[in-house]
Amino acid sequence: MSARVLVVDDQAVVREGLVLLLGLLPDIEVVGSAPDGREALRLVAELRPDVVLMDLRMPRMDGVEATREIRAAFPATQVVVLTTYSDDESVFAALRAGARGFLTKSADAEEIARAVAAVVNGEAQLDPGVQLRLLSAVVEDRRPPGRTRPDIRERREPGPLPDGLTPREAEVLRLIARGLSNAEIAAVLFVGEATVKTHINNLFAKAHLRDRVHAVTYAYRVGLAEPETPGA
Repeated sequence: MSARVLVVDDQAVVREGLVLLLGLLPDIEVVGSAPDGREALRLVAELRPDVVLMDLRMPRMDGVEATREIRAAFPATQVVVLTTYSDDESVFAALRAGARGFLTKSADAEEIARAVAAVVNGEAQLDPGVQLRLLSAVVEDRRPPGRTRPDIRERREPGPLPDGLTPREAEVLRLIARGLSNAEIAAVLFVGEATVKTHINNLFAKAHLRDRVHAVTYAYRVGLAEPETPGA
């Protein structure tokens, strides 16, 4: 079944180009387009797309506010941000508003299709550079005051897992934080994908997580994932 996509961008050339590009992709049906966030909100109410491909900087209503309102009023519709701007402020504002994907406009058709498929399946898709900055910000937030670099000699003492997670759920969370897909996690743990999905559903419920982006952030915050050290 094709994912129904609404394209939102204030530049007509970009908007029309995306409509044409996505129309050539299998498993994607473009149901409409909008030049700003306010029109996007109206069309989401009318068309109920599965995914909105959202620009950020637009007149009348910008992409962050539109994302916030769409996710609040139509939680079944997911948002993938596709923007020229990948600065930290834009990234964090969009993710806080409820976006589950964040790509720059240098993304090719395959990357866009992958992001659409991911968010439809309840996962998240971030540009690699965006994900790195997100994780760096989380790591910075966990460092003690005055410390500029993590001390790789420090090791967290074993203790009870947070939020009642089981050891296997914690291991699945660590693998999610490393960027592995469900299929890759299943291969690492020698279990079926259905078992992985069960573990993910359980740990999401226990830790009150809504998607993989929040799961990665949570894993770093509670110390179940650590930044890789150079040469490791």
